[in-house]
Amino acid sequence: MPPSRHPQAPGDIVTPDRDITHAHFRPGDRVVILKGTSGSELWGDAYKVVTPSRHTATDEDGWRLYDPAGGERSYVTAHPRYLVHLSARCPDCLIYQQALRTYLVPRMAGADEDVDCGWYSLTHLNQVVHVADARGGR
Repeated sequence: MPPSRHPQAPGDIVTPDRDITHAHFRPGDRVVILKGTSGSELWGDAYKVVTPSRHTATDEDGWRLYDPAGGERSYVTAHPRYLVHLSARCPDCLIYQQALRTYLVPRMAGADEDVDCGWYSLTHLNQVVHVADARGGR
């Protein structure tokens, strides 16, 4: 069962300004898209990077990702700024994680359940879209 969206979840002011290039990731990398908090930790959905793919929501280069728990949607496409390395101690990703943790965790203190901030949605084309990148007609 997915975590519930917390009514006081703040907007994401960290991810939209993240400057990360497409070349930062490679096929085979294990990544996570951070979506919220679980207690004092960040949580999200884990994927494996498969191949380059156009992210139509931003009209920029993205990555096709494999979701082992995806069912009918085993493959999705996401923009590089949404992704964080799981399989490497990457300084750029660690800096982003720390900035997001510093911003988000204190604002969600006291939440008894896992908190999905509702920053991401999935289009009919299996494209992960951040609320700051969503265009009309999602």
